[in-house]
Amino acid sequence: MEQRHLGRTGLRVSRIGLGTLTWGRDTDEHDAAHQLKVFWEAGGTLVDTADVYGGGEAEYMLGQLVEGLVPRRELVIATKAGSVPDPERRFDGSRGHLLAALDASLQRLGTDYVDLWQVHAFDPSTPLDETLQALDIAVSSGRARYAGVSNFCGWQLAKAATWQLAAPGVRTRLASTQMEYSLLQRGVEREVLPAALDLGVGLLPSSPLGRGVLTGKYRHATPADSRGASEQLAPFVEPYLDEAAGRVVDAVATAADGLAVSPLEVALAWVRDRPGVAAPIVGARNAQQLTAALSVESLSLPDEICRALDDVSAPVHRYPDQDWSTL
Repeated sequence: MEQRHLGRTGLRVSRIGLGTLTWGRDTDEHDAAHQLKVFWEAGGTLVDTADVYGGGEAEYMLGQLVEGLVPRRELVIATKAGSVPDPERRFDGSRGHLLAALDASLQRLGTDYVDLWQVHAFDPSTPLDETLQALDIAVSSGRARYAGVSNFCGWQLAKAATWQLAAPGVRTRLASTQMEYSLLQRGVEREVLPAALDLGVGLLPSSPLGRGVLTGKYRHATPADSRGASEQLAPFVEPYLDEAAGRVVDAVATAADGLAVSPLEVALAWVRDRPGVAAPIVGARNAQQLTAALSVESLSLPDEICRALDDVSAPVHRYPDQDWSTL
């Protein structure tokens, strides 16, 4: 699998990442081991997790599989901290919480360091410089090799990345930002992606298949074994089952038919090759689904198909993002 630099750093990652959101919850140890083996044998290196996935079980499961199944040095392990199970405060970006969470993650992962440590979300209750100082401490202490953020809007990302660049050699450059991005969710193109491109921050798209909708599985009905049929995850899928999304899914299916590939491959190739994207993070229920996603490695979409998909999924960008002079 092709390797790409993560933002304007020396860290190289596979251009498809393996997500572990369901590990320890819907994916058991056997299926997780099969996924990791398939991913590694395909040349994948970037494995993304978080301290809250499966209540910590995802990290623990990954830690149990590393070395026994895949050499630690051949993986780029990324994890996140900052989400908390508190209805009064969903995110805690305080220095104390973040560093304690990192130590707990390292213990579960069974490793001395993570390759990429990310703040899971912006915490409006904590000064941003305090949150960012936790990243500096993590990197300077060797507990993290690189640092990034997740779910930061445009101004938050620009402020954070600029703050870090203001003291080179003292503060650690932001390597990445993880955000939802797909043909059904192009909101990052308004401000997040321009900021990331300008400041040298690599984009790691989550839900690159539109929460599974872009595979085409929901075109005619909701499969009984799908997320859309799950009481827990149905609200997660439902926003992408409207008429506008249906037009995009139909266009993806038409392109797939013309190229003799699957809609999954078309949708994943589109987001993988967007400007500023380092590696979409793909979560699979089993190794068979993951293998289908990894088959995209050999696919590059023709320019005319990219333009057609761009047109049918184009978000509305008006003042102050662009074309303001025509108003």
